[in-house]
Amino acid sequence: METIFDLKKPVAIGSDHAGFEMKEFVISFIEGKDLGFKDFGAPSSDSVDYPDFAHPVANAVESGEYALGILLCGSGNGVAIAANKHQGIRAALCWDDEIAALARKHNNANILCIPARFISEDTAGEMIDMFLNTAFEGGRHEDRVNKIAV
Repeated sequence: METIFDLKKPVAIGSDHAGFEMKEFVISFIEGKDLGFKDFGAPSSDSVDYPDFAHPVANAVESGEYALGILLCGSGNGVAIAANKHQGIRAALCWDDEIAALARKHNNANILCIPARFISEDTAGEMIDMFLNTAFEGGRHEDRVNKIAV
């Protein structure tokens, strides 16, 4: 299946310490799809602050330099909250492939946020596949997305 993102551009990936191990899986999963990426950190499972990694990923996606972003932390909430502070970002906290599909179809999400402490690697892979391969439906959903910015 062909992706709907312009994957001539790389994927921006970042996590805090709680998401580090799952981030390593995500990187190998993305490499297995022969996609470019940049790892924005964290470099280890040593304690760090999630905004220090969420903001650079959000900036990279918002600038258009990166096709999309994947952020991870323990619950997924912290990175989602931080990323969504950026005007051009629609970061979606997802916990299964159906939610990932709806985030793309209805919200035109451009950053997938993964709750690393609560899902398996298999689920993470399924969510990434769904996120990469689900198109935004537009129409009434586009009208709604256009009302998000303040």
